Amino acid sequence: MRVSVNIGAARDGWDDAISSVIEAERLGVHSVWSAESWGYDAATPLAYLAAKTSRILLGSGIMQAGTRTPALVAMTAMSLASLSGDRFLLGLGVSGPQVIEGWHGIPFERPLRRMREIIDIVRLVSSGERVHYEGQVYQLPLPGGEGKALRSGAPASTRIPLYLATLSPKSLEVTGELADGWLGTSFMPEHADVFFDHIARGARRAGRSLADLDLQAGGGVAFSDDLDALIARRRPGAAFTLGAMGSREHNFYNAAFRRAGYDDVALEAQRLWLEGKRDEAAARVPDEIVLQTNLLGTDDMVRDRIRAYRDAGVTTLRLEPDGRTLSERLDTLARAVGLVNEVSAEPAAAVSS
Repeated sequence: MRVSVNIGAARDGWDDAISSVIEAERLGVHSVWSAESWGYDAATPLAYLAAKTSRILLGSGIMQAGTRTPALVAMTAMSLASLSGDRFLLGLGVSGPQVIEGWHGIPFERPLRRMREIIDIVRLVSSGERVHYEGQVYQLPLPGGEGKALRSGAPASTRIPLYLATLSPKSLEVTGELADGWLGTSFMPEHADVFFDHIARGARRAGRSLADLDLQAGGGVAFSDDLDALIARRRPGAAFTLGAMGSREHNFYNAAFRRAGYDDVALEAQRLWLEGKRDEAAARVPDEIVLQTNLLGTDDMVRDRIRAYRDAGVTTLRLEPDGRTLSERLDTLARAVGLVNEVSAEPAAAVSS
């Protein structure tokens, strides 16, 4: 099992964020992922990191599909791959209507169809072939205009690994069918089938298996003998996920927890959050959800959680190290990486494909 981390500039400031990635590389972390919501974009930090690092893989986790033209996604991916010495991982996700319509002013329509076509066009552009594409969402060149089918002016690149951040059953199947990896959220090893059964179904449709994908999932990691305090600090974040990560009609995170058997909890926490009762929403989150979506407690407890992710089939453990300062967070990361290395040296439970 490998380890990946996020770049957290919003929390740390850029100097600390860059320093944390440099130290993560020294610790042997596999990849770092740069997100975008309605603040910084995902690509620019990775270009800077390409010059500051030499081994760690650099992933967009995620670029929001539909906010750039497919050709621009391809151009950005090829630029980052070239700048980093082919260390770039293209992570895409459909986001949701609140961001796509509220921030970008683009209709949230046919998101999966759009995603499929973006993937097709990105792969066509990066292959060096002339780009002629007739899809339901995108048509290149635009019919009836003056454009013509073009070939990229940049050299054809090696196949850029594609990761999808997906949650709904149909989108998970698309991941299994088309992607090289999955960027998981709302994931509990005890309910891995909620995600992996659908990814495996899509993989079989493409003539492969779950073992052909890099499955990334994890959560916050914190060490303490006071487990109650660790849980209490994470309840508000869990309530935010259940209540605020989407609208009442479209909250893919909430729906994932409901499919895992937490229907009443998920709906009640969402209702309370949307009514502005955030403390009550946080109180509604049970210990079980916090413990199963994070790695908390003593070394032995965190080690057991790492085993749970490994045995569920996760191949790269995504960690968000806890700490009040950069130094504390890096100490937490180093401690967790050491435990992951210990667990990785143990015999793993068989995972069905």
